[in-house]
Amino acid sequence: CIDFDDEYDLVDNSLISKYAEIDSSSKILGNCVIGRGVKIGKKCIVKSNVVINNTIISDNVIICENSTIGSTGFGFDINNLGSVNINPQIGIVFIGNNVHIGANCTIDRGLIDDTVIGRYVMIDNQVHIGHNCVIGDFCILAGQVGLSGSVKLEDNVILGGDVSIKDNIIIGKNSMIAGASK
Repeated sequence: CIDFDDEYDLVDNSLISKYAEIDSSSKILGNCVIGRGVKIGKKCIVKSNVVINNTIISDNVIICENSTIGSTGFGFDINNLGSVNINPQIGIVFIGNNVHIGANCTIDRGLIDDTVIGRYVMIDNQVHIGHNCVIGDFCILAGQVGLSGSVKLEDNVILGGDVSIKDNIIIGKNSMIAGASK
């Protein structure tokens, strides 16, 4: 159980960890939760109802409403007795300069390695990026794209709406994948 009085301050109707670092030029709108160890660079905008944990955000990043960044992903093992063990995740999310993240997006923290979003990446609404993914610079992900764990998009990749990329796939530089491709 978190002792909110010891861990968080209530700032403009958002809970912000006393251990988060937020540049004074950045804006955090209402009803957000900014967790321990989060770093937010210069001139960022975090819109309403966003949750950020385990994340380092560079400069000029916009995160739109209702997105969750740095949460624990879907990693598990089934043991010999048939029960499920959730894998602990110790990686973080790193977001480069000049990134736009649309509304209702989720970006999972890394399992062991980090989840990395490169510079000048444009992410539309309702996009999911799984643990340990690496998104190169200048990529565009249209609405409802889903990336499973450990996917790598090299620089200048464009994914049309409703594209699904499975675990451990690498999409090469300058590739374009049409909408609704699986």
